[in-house]
Amino acid sequence: MATNNRATLIKKVLKTLKSHYKPVEINKDRSLLEHLLYACCLENSSHPAADQVFDHLTKEYFDWNEVRVSSIRELTAVMKPLNDPKDSAVRLKRVLQSVFETHYTFDLESLKKQNIGQTVKQVDKYNGTTRFTVAFVTQNALSGHSIPINAGLLTAMHAVGVISDSEADKGSVPGLERTIPKTQGIEIGSVLHQLGVELHRNPYGTVIRKLLLDINPSCKDRLPKRPSKKAATPTPKKKATKSAAAKTAAAKTVGAKKKKATSSSKKTTKSAPTKKKTAKKKATKAQSKAAPKKKKKTTKKAVKKTTTKKKAAKKKTKTPTKRKKKTSNRKLTKRKPK
Repeated sequence: MATNNRATLIKKVLKTLKSHYKPVEINKDRSLLEHLLYACCLENSSHPAADQVFDHLTKEYFDWNEVRVSSIRELTAVMKPLNDPKDSAVRLKRVLQSVFETHYTFDLESLKKQNIGQTVKQVDKYNGTTRFTVAFVTQNALSGHSIPINAGLLTAMHAVGVISDSEADKGSVPGLERTIPKTQGIEIGSVLHQLGVELHRNPYGTVIRKLLLDINPSCKDRLPKRPSKKAATPTPKKKATKSAAAKTAAAKTVGAKKKKATSSSKKTTKSAPTKKKTAKKKATKAQSKAAPKKKKKTTKKAVKKTTTKKKAAKKKTKTPTKRKKKTSNRKLTKRKPK
């Protein structure tokens, strides 16, 4: 977009916003670290909500080190008045941790003595900082000329046509600091911030739609739109895919069970011959054991037969002796000669 057209659009935005929002004064008595931590609370929320949360943090906690060691859950509960309490708690805790690990203190006033560019680079290096927090510190703590831009303001500028798609992806609004004088930077920055907070809070509301259409009536097609039911219907497909995945998983499990069953049957069939072999071995052992017993029996019978034969032979042999004796007796009993 040409710079002249961009400048005219930005001026029209500012003119329209002045009739809807009032500028907000920023406390200039805060230190550099306090401005940085306040920006962590303010990024997507209103000024009164950020003031309430920041005052609670400074009064209810002993020092910033106690806030640093607190859990995100506890800080989220403290930051409930904000539009994004959890994200703000994460930013705050990360910034405190990074500052402590870098300087081992929570005093950053020495950075003001450096050149603004060096200080901005140092602040940008802290973990948890964003474009908004760095710009807010540059504007309010370092007296530089930088307009803080939150996510809602970036979306509004894109919808109105001030920035293109590529510029929206980069998160920058070229020509904004050129169009706004430095002396009015804080006031106009607070007004632009209120526009971004309203869009972030309710992007589909009638208030923000009327406001953006007042700025540019031809931006209707670029306004934030609710997700249509057709776009929301892919959830059943996900369920279907999940069910299909479940079916495939079930089929795999069934296949695995079948494989296990076949493997177990194979094992049983393999183990069956071993049983037969063992049975055969047992039978052969039994036969081998039984065979000698039969031999013993036969040997016993043979011994008995031999004994009976011997007895019969003895009987046969004994009978002649008796006869001999009788004969001898008869011989002896012969009549003696007279």
